[in-house]
Order: sequence, then structure tokens, then C-alpha cells
Amino acid sequence: MATFVVAHGAWSSGWAWKRMRPLLREAGHEVFTPSYTGLGERSHLATPEVGLETHIQDIVNVLFYEDLSDVILLGHSYGGMVATGVADRVPERIKKVVYLDAFVPRDGQALQDLTRRRDDGPSGGPPTVEGWLVPPNPPSADASPEDLAWVTPRRGPQPRKTFEQPVRLTGAVERLPRVYIKCLRINPSDVFEQFAARARNEPGWQYEEIDATHSPNVTAPDELAEILLRVAAD
Repeated sequence: MATFVVAHGAWSSGWAWKRMRPLLREAGHEVFTPSYTGLGERSHLATPEVGLETHIQDIVNVLFYEDLSDVILLGHSYGGMVATGVADRVPERIKKVVYLDAFVPRDGQALQDLTRRRDDGPSGGPPTVEGWLVPPNPPSADASPEDLAWVTPRRGPQPRKTFEQPVRLTGAVERLPRVYIKCLRINPSDVFEQFAARARNEPGWQYEEIDATHSPNVTAPDELAEILLRVAAD
């Protein structure tokens, strides 16, 4: 049995993994999908002070208070920033880090440093706006009406500091087994290809691809579950 802990994407929260939880649990695995401070059911806790460090601590606390070890830590999109920080902070609790079409920062980098543009739509970085809350990017253009009806009203703004605060790393995360899952149905200004290229060319990575849009946890849960179950079995 494996234990999955999900670090979800921006403007999202644990609800976005509702379709994945039963698939992994039916295969005998444990699944935790916590929501970050200021998002989802915790949106009432949003303040200008909530940053990337807050979200890293959110997941570190789940690992500690649930007493989890040998964790497969999955970071989706922005969640790659969070998962990297968590794995570097408590590597003794992590078995493997999985990046699902996610950012993979190096020490001292913030998400805004890793985006080529600020208006790339659903696969790019945060749009340029004023204020401390960044509104969600538009959903994928090929999302189904069913997906839009479920997802759209639940996506909410995210504290800007989460995109601006750099991650501080010791290098411990780079000594852990890492997997990159690249989503292939993505727009031409795909900001995540730079990280997929790293995974294909640097030692220490397992590289996977999925024929899906940027959020296969919503649009292709069965196909994603197949990959994750294989990752857990390795």
C-alpha cells in the first residue's frame, strides 16, 4: 500500500481531486488531498501575508500530524513549488516526488521567475493584476460542459505572495526519486515544457506522458490513476 499526499494547483484545493481519491483507494492506497490556507474550504483564511511558505507548512503539518512516512508526494502545477519545498524540508518522510505538469523550482526561485509570460491562460503563470488576490486563469478551452459546471464556481483567487515568494532549498529534494508527468494537450506557450525537458535529460528522474489537458485529475482521472498506480508499484 502506498500513501499519496497531493499538493494541489493554484486557484484550486482538495476538491479538485474528488475523482481521483476513489480510484487510488479502490486499489488499496491511502490518499490525502489537503487544501492550502486561503483556498477552497479554507478561503476565509486568505490574507495578504499568505505566501508559498504558508502552503509548504500546510503540507508539512499534514505529514507530521498524520504521522506519515514513505509518502508519494504529488505536486500539480503550482503545487510543484509546494511539493519541492516540502520534500526538501522533510525528506525523511518522502519516498518519491511526482510532478504533474508542474513547476520544478531551484533554490531562490519564485513561481513568477519561472513563467515566460503572465497571461498564458490555463497553462501559464498568474495574470498581471493589481491587489493582493490574483483571480483564476480561464479554464481550458477544450474543457467539457460537465467539467466547467463543476470546476468554474469552485475556483477562487489566490494570495499574490504565493507567486512572489521564493522557495529556499538545501538540495535534499534532489536526492529523492522524482517523476515528471507531462500533459500533452497543452497550449503552444506551454510553460511546463522546460521542466519536462529537465526530467528527460537530468539523472534521477522518471519521465511519463499523459494524453490529457493540464488538469487530468479532472479531465482524465482513469488515465492518470493508471500512471500513478504504476509509479506506486515501482
